[in-house]
Amino acid sequence: QALTLMDASFNVGETLTVTGVPKSNAARFNVNIGSSDRDIALHVDPRFNHCDDIRKVVFNSCQGGTWGKWSYGQSFPFEEGKEFEISIEFKSAEFLVILPDNTVFRFPNRLGAEIYPMIFVDDDVRITSFKIK
Repeated sequence: QALTLMDASFNVGETLTVTGVPKSNAARFNVNIGSSDRDIALHVDPRFNHCDDIRKVVFNSCQGGTWGKWSYGQSFPFEEGKEFEISIEFKSAEFLVILPDNTVFRFPNRLGAEIYPMIFVDDDVRITSFKIK
């Protein structure tokens, strides 16, 4: 994994901002917020070319190792080798995911917790900065 934060404590009312650079020839990368790697409240998965998805941002959640219904964003504001910023605002009922082109995707807080201790970033990306405030 590119980056794993345990005991990160991401709380309702806070915003997580992730800055990074997709690797050249990236297939995909993803940002995950949850309580374990089997209980993920928010999975943000920009796919350059993965599982028949080409240049799509995919969203989901996972409970007890079982993935929910997949959702797709409208835009794909990512380029290999170009720095991006994703902000995630944690409201109690939903996450507001702000993509680099300032489009906002609303994703329900299906797991229902008010605090998530684990954040991990995976696959073809180099993370340059990471903050919760």
